[in-house]
Amino acid sequence: MYTPESTRYDNMVYRRCGKSGLKLSAISLGMWHNFGGYDRFENSRAIVRKCFDLGITHFDLANNYGPPAGSAEETFGKILKDDFAGLRDELVISTKAGYGMWPGPYGDWGSRKYLISSLDQSLNRLGIPYVDIFYHHRPDPETPLEETMDALVSIVRQGKALYVGLSNYSAEDTKKASSMLKGMGVKCLIHQPKYSMFVRNPENGLQEVLEEEGMGSIAFSPLAQGLLTNKYFNGIPEDSRAAGKSVFLNPEAVTPDKVEISKKLNEIAAERGQSLAQMALAWVLRNPVTTSVLIGASKTIQVEENVKALNNLEFTAEELTRIDSILGK
Repeated sequence: MYTPESTRYDNMVYRRCGKSGLKLSAISLGMWHNFGGYDRFENSRAIVRKCFDLGITHFDLANNYGPPAGSAEETFGKILKDDFAGLRDELVISTKAGYGMWPGPYGDWGSRKYLISSLDQSLNRLGIPYVDIFYHHRPDPETPLEETMDALVSIVRQGKALYVGLSNYSAEDTKKASSMLKGMGVKCLIHQPKYSMFVRNPENGLQEVLEEEGMGSIAFSPLAQGLLTNKYFNGIPEDSRAAGKSVFLNPEAVTPDKVEISKKLNEIAAERGQSLAQMALAWVLRNPVTTSVLIGASKTIQVEENVKALNNLEFTAEELTRIDSILGK
C-alpha cells in the first residue's frame, strides 16, 4: 500500500485561483504525455506518487490524452483506485473536452451533446463521480458560444464538476465566455493557455482579461516541450521527445537559434542558482495572475528538480530586462 509523505504540504507553494476559494499547487502535473496505454504503468504510478509526496495536489487530464485517446484517464483512474483511496478530497482533478474523440458529428468541438457525453465517458474512465475542474479545450467556430457555456453550466449544476474553465481561448472570446457564464450564475474559474519564454501570446491582452474577470491561469508547455532545458545543448538525445514520434515537437523545431537563446538564458539561471528549467518555471510564475504551471514528466527525478523552482521565484528588474533582451523583447 502507498502511504504518502507526512511532510508533503510543508514546502509546496499554494496559490489562490483568481478570486475564488480554491488554491492550486504552484506546480501541477500535466498528463498530456507519458501516462497513456503505451507507457509503462509502474513508471506512471511512481511519478504520480512522487508528485503527491512533494505537495503537488493538482492533476490535469483531457479526454484525448494518451495515446491512445482516453488511456491517460484510465491510467490515472487505476492509480486513484489502487493508491489514493481515502485521499480524493486532497486532490484537484481536472479534465477537458474539445478535440476529436470519437467518429461522427458528435465527437468533437463544443456542442452540448459532445461536452456532456465526453465528461460522462471521462468520469467512467477515472472511476469517480465528479471532477474538480472541467475545461472546454478549445473554442468552436461553428457552435454558438452560448450553447457551449450553457453546457458547462449544466455540468456544474448536475454535480459532475465543481468548477469550469477554458483553454486556448483568445482574450476577446475569454471575456465573452466569462460574461455569459456569470449571466448564467456560474463563474469561470480558470484559463489554461500555452505560455513560456518562447510563447508569450497571453501577454497580449489575455492576462489583463483574466485579472479583470477574477480568473486564475495555469500555463501549459512552460518549458516549450523541453526547449527551455539543457536537454538539447549538445544535439538531440535519442530518448528525447524531439527524437521520438511526438507530433508536437520534431527535430526541425530544435533550431540553432533557439538552442543559442536557451544557452544564454542558462547563464542567468546559473547566476540565480537554478537550472534553466527551474528558472523558466519561475519566470512563468512571476505574474500574480498565474496560479500554477503544468509540468510533464517521464521520470520521478524530473518532478523533484522542477519543484525546486519554488526555491527562488523572485526576479530583479535587471534579470527581467536581460531575459527580455535575450528573447528579443
